[in-house]
Amino acid sequence: MHYDKIPVFICDFHTCNPKKCTANRILRFNKAKEIKKKEISKFNIVLTPFSMTALSPADKKQAKKYGIVGVDCSWNNIESGREALTRGTGRALPYLVPANPINYGKPTKLSTLEAIAAALIILGNVEQAEEILKLEKWGFEFYKINKKYLDLYSQAKTSKEIVEIQSQIISELKK
Repeated sequence: MHYDKIPVFICDFHTCNPKKCTANRILRFNKAKEIKKKEISKFNIVLTPFSMTALSPADKKQAKKYGIVGVDCSWNNIESGREALTRGTGRALPYLVPANPINYGKPTKLSTLEAIAAALIILGNVEQAEEILKLEKWGFEFYKINKKYLDLYSQAKTSKEIVEIQSQIISELKK
């Protein structure tokens, strides 16, 4: 089955162990193009925890035209990437649980690979996400852990609906 790929870019701050860096892996297998922070346009969708707007299927048209950007910087020093994380059209990912060995089970602390794959799934490009997930042996574990959430998020139409679904998920988890 053929589908239109969403351009994927990575702005790498080289703050993590290169042997464990998922951004390096995505770049090495040509699933993304490296981009410098000054090259991020106001139209690129930048995946960032600093955004007040959640990524939703409503962003698909813009993502197809201008691409999504994963900013690779350490969660331990998130401020180091703030300049890149606040460029472009910022979009936050909703509640998801990482499967990467560094932050396994710590909600929202996704690796760059998990963030990009989740964004692609929410935007409806599941096959493209799977191509990226298979680059790590734990990639499909991430999908399996979050499949129910990702299915719900990808059916939403707007950022507001994503936030409502996220709120329902969190309230269910608290019970």
